[in-house]
Amino acid sequence: MEDSIPYQAAEAPFLKNASSWAAALLLAILFLASGVWKVTDPLGWSARVTQLQVPSALSMPVTLGVGMTEIFAAVLLAVPRFRRWGAWLTGFLLVTFMIHIGYNYNTLVGEECSCFPWLKRSVGPQFFLGDGIMLAMAAIAGWWAAPSHSHRGAGLVLAAIVVFTAASYGITIAQQSGLQAPDTVVVDGKPYSLQQGRILLYFFDPACSHCFAAAKQMSGYSWRDVKVMAIPTTTPQFASQFLGDTGLKAAVSNDAAKLRAIFKFGDPPYAVVLEHGRQKAALLHFDEVEPRKTLRDMGWAE
Repeated sequence: MEDSIPYQAAEAPFLKNASSWAAALLLAILFLASGVWKVTDPLGWSARVTQLQVPSALSMPVTLGVGMTEIFAAVLLAVPRFRRWGAWLTGFLLVTFMIHIGYNYNTLVGEECSCFPWLKRSVGPQFFLGDGIMLAMAAIAGWWAAPSHSHRGAGLVLAAIVVFTAASYGITIAQQSGLQAPDTVVVDGKPYSLQQGRILLYFFDPACSHCFAAAKQMSGYSWRDVKVMAIPTTTPQFASQFLGDTGLKAAVSNDAAKLRAIFKFGDPPYAVVLEHGRQKAALLHFDEVEPRKTLRDMGWAE
């Protein structure tokens, strides 16, 4: 009996330490993947953020800010001397996200909201369950971790993440400038030149509610010498019905793979502004303000 007491006392700290490590490393992997995904695909993620009811004007700052914070939280969790700070930061991110989704729940219910590349999630009761589990893991990681120290070391980590994010964003924007479209695509079985005049390429999924709303909005634009071309990214057999239901007047091309090899993006809706075959702008946001404002500023629509 007396011999078992030291054993039990030694066992408890080991279990607490092991639990803290396991929870911290799992969360670090998840948040690192999520953050890196955002800062390396800021254009695609800013569009997703807009679909989660963030104003388009704030979508890019939110994307980059959240991405950097997630990477920072992941590094803090992985390093024992920073772990408790990482747990607090992770908990703050999770609670903030749950509050935002809860506030917009009626609008977002059923919409995809996954932040992790390999995990698909949608807004619903299971979303809050999943984030609640991660919040409990953050509590375990921080509660049984040693007090954090070395503000200077954490600051250097944050500075490195900011530099990485800025470089990634700069490269992404540079790659989007002046891309050359293919000479032609096929429309109604015939070659159609993309090298003449103003052409708006609109990529859409006929089953996507965001794509439908965007097309319906653009159907009311007064175009200024602009040809609109609609490119279905999936189920092209429903493209004509989609255009009829939305009222968007456009030619249809099924050369999505050929165009996406040059104009790279994630999920639609997405649009490319071409002038004499060269990209002038990429349109990622479709709401009450955009892309009308951008097109109006460019002189493409009234």
